[in-house]
Amino acid sequence: MSFPLSPVSTSTSSSSLEAHGWDAGWAESFAPYAAQGLLPGRVVRVDRGQCDVATAHGVVRADTAFVTPHDPLRVVCTGDWAAVDPEGASDPRYVRACLPRRTAFARSTSSKRSEGQVLAANVDHAVITVSLAVELDLGRIERFLSLAWESGAQPTVVLSKADLVPDPVVLSHLVEDVQGTAPGVEVVPISSATGEGVGTLRAIVSGGTTVLLGVSGAGKSTLANALVGEDVMTVQAARDVDGKGRHTTTTRNLFVLPGGGVLIDTPGLRGVGLWDAEAGVGQTFAEIEELAAECRFHDCSHQAEPGCAVAAALEDGTLSVRRLESYHKLLRENQRLVAKTDARLRNEIRKDWKRKGAEGRAAMAFKREGRLR
Repeated sequence: MSFPLSPVSTSTSSSSLEAHGWDAGWAESFAPYAAQGLLPGRVVRVDRGQCDVATAHGVVRADTAFVTPHDPLRVVCTGDWAAVDPEGASDPRYVRACLPRRTAFARSTSSKRSEGQVLAANVDHAVITVSLAVELDLGRIERFLSLAWESGAQPTVVLSKADLVPDPVVLSHLVEDVQGTAPGVEVVPISSATGEGVGTLRAIVSGGTTVLLGVSGAGKSTLANALVGEDVMTVQAARDVDGKGRHTTTTRNLFVLPGGGVLIDTPGLRGVGLWDAEAGVGQTFAEIEELAAECRFHDCSHQAEPGCAVAAALEDGTLSVRRLESYHKLLRENQRLVAKTDARLRNEIRKDWKRKGAEGRAAMAFKREGRLR
């Protein structure tokens, strides 16, 4: 089994923290822990209850036993800022606390317990990597975008392996298709083989922290190597039959970029379940939300109500059926997930079902009565 190279150098320079994103705001939050003699550091890798933490004195290995809560959304994650024991304080060293997160990219797990999982913490940019070696899955892109917007990060969609689409007209059409599903989001075609688009992406990620997201085989590890400027991640070829790859990346790793900024590479995601992402869905489908605000009825379901601006947009072709169906699907999925953990919302959904059922029966009775007359 091969492992990636160490995500960070072991430099003892005091500028190491700044390179990892340390600023005055983090310093202020850390002040109570500094008074206890603890050291600040950024978590660059987590595995088996331990983590690597980049401090001003280099990378240290620390145990996370003291900060392992019952809530899976609060476990130590790559990108967290942590308070760790100073050298010689204990063996092994421990992470004593994590600073409150500014942002967090979370999804629902595949378990039946309806738990959330944090993939990366304190992220400014979310780069959604989509391979052009296979047919575009616009619905999956919309899922990633919904989670990215919900996290508080600014998403960017990267269309990797652009060299496999040599016809510039075809490539431009593919870019337009993705732009239609990603309002307010930059879409960048990239080829790590030719270097096309890499400079554009470097400029985007040069400030703040960026997380690379996508399914296996999307080319994230190759892209990470291009951005870092060296082979920090092992790369495996995707299958020709379906473009899928093996899980080259098995842990989330944080790298300092040579041109500034921080990069978190993540394993390929088989499932992209929403996690309390209603606002993110709304931002992904901003044009539908804007149309809905013009409907005659504030609780319009966009099915058969009079004065429905969404239905009018479908009729005149300015809104696609696929786009509206995807919007409804993600909203329903998110509502079901939230309802599993929110008893009040479950009751509201039941009442809504009963109300709609009663309205439907009343409408049918009215029609039957009219026919009898």
